[in-house]
Amino acid sequence: MFGTVDTYRKVIALTGPLLPLVSFLARLPVAMCQFGSVLLIAETTGSLATAGIVGFSLSAGQVALGPVLGRLADRRGQRPVVLGAVAVNAVATGALVAGALAHLDTVPLAAIAVVAGASIPLIGPLARSRSVALARRADADESVVGAVHSLAGTLDEASFVIGPALVGAATLIAHPAAALAGAAGLVAVFGSVSALHPTASVTAGSPAPARPAGGRSRPPGVVYSVRASLALQGAVFGACQAGIAALTLNLGVPGQAGIVYASMGVVSAVVGLAMGALPARFGLRLRWRLATAAGLAFSVPLVFTDSLLPLYAVVTVLGAACAPHLITAFALTERHVEPARLAEAMAFAASSLVAGQALALGISGQLAEWYGPAGPFALAVAAAALCLVLALATRVPAARPHPAIAIPAQATAPRTGAAGEEAAAATGRTTYAGR
Repeated sequence: MFGTVDTYRKVIALTGPLLPLVSFLARLPVAMCQFGSVLLIAETTGSLATAGIVGFSLSAGQVALGPVLGRLADRRGQRPVVLGAVAVNAVATGALVAGALAHLDTVPLAAIAVVAGASIPLIGPLARSRSVALARRADADESVVGAVHSLAGTLDEASFVIGPALVGAATLIAHPAAALAGAAGLVAVFGSVSALHPTASVTAGSPAPARPAGGRSRPPGVVYSVRASLALQGAVFGACQAGIAALTLNLGVPGQAGIVYASMGVVSAVVGLAMGALPARFGLRLRWRLATAAGLAFSVPLVFTDSLLPLYAVVTVLGAACAPHLITAFALTERHVEPARLAEAMAFAASSLVAGQALALGISGQLAEWYGPAGPFALAVAAAALCLVLALATRVPAARPHPAIAIPAQATAPRTGAAGEEAAAATGRTTYAGR
């Protein structure tokens, strides 16, 4: 217990206490926009079909352009890329609210949603890659790097619990437009603060790696398998959302759907934070296999669930397998890509998750109409089974070496006192300005 707390203290000493808080607040709009846009369009048009098209368009924009933003961040640095994306996203989200209230047709609403999705500033993947860069350049040990991934995964999960809850609260108190307007404000304020944080200079950009004679170098096969695994995990999430919505509707308590789904996120966040206590001997390949095996085992009971309390129990237990899979997948990505392409790789991984969720949501709605809640739940089980097959079949090579590079003085905020001394002791070197 105390060792885990000490490890997280080392992570906070690397990043500073402000960066995790700011990055969390800047993550919330990502979780709010998808749900909020569907509620807003459904409210203003009275058409679930139109709401679904707009929601899908938003996801499509994020999937298509997310890796491009990541690549630009690798080349140009996070600060200018995030500031540019924040400005476009705030305007596009505001335009979506205005267009919905003005009762625009489906096509222009979908076009605005594509821009809003494409300009989502990827705070989660970029904050993760920034924190990893700080840890690697400080020559931190693997337990600290693992805790970086665990903390990032926990912040992601917490944002996807709190974000929809904020949308629901704003909708009940005022209107779905208030939720999306709030998301635009959060992006504008905290996305900008994240971009301007002193640690952004550690990701100031670097030239593209030299291409080999045969063309652009490619990451090892495990990276592609991990992306597929994340897409399948997204499919589990999307199918669960549809199945939970269908079952609660059948039971006459549709308002419980969001709370049921949130219970998965709460448990996932807690387990993700606890993963910082895992010793290094539990390698990433073993973690990947155990997490996906647990995901399959915990998802099977969904198919046989037909009442509310068992639904809560099954979904809550399933949450315990989600964060370990996500955290391990991002850690595998980080270990096997070139550092100069880390932001792009993290963006690809996040986009894979979104793509799988959006596709499964589209399919699951039809399955729910044909077969009831068991249809989308069966899809979730099938996706979980394929995750396990990938984990068992994929060869995980030795990790790419990460040479230690001293952090320039301007790369971090000045640190003094016990926290700075503890971080220096943990890494065995002086890394902070003012020391």
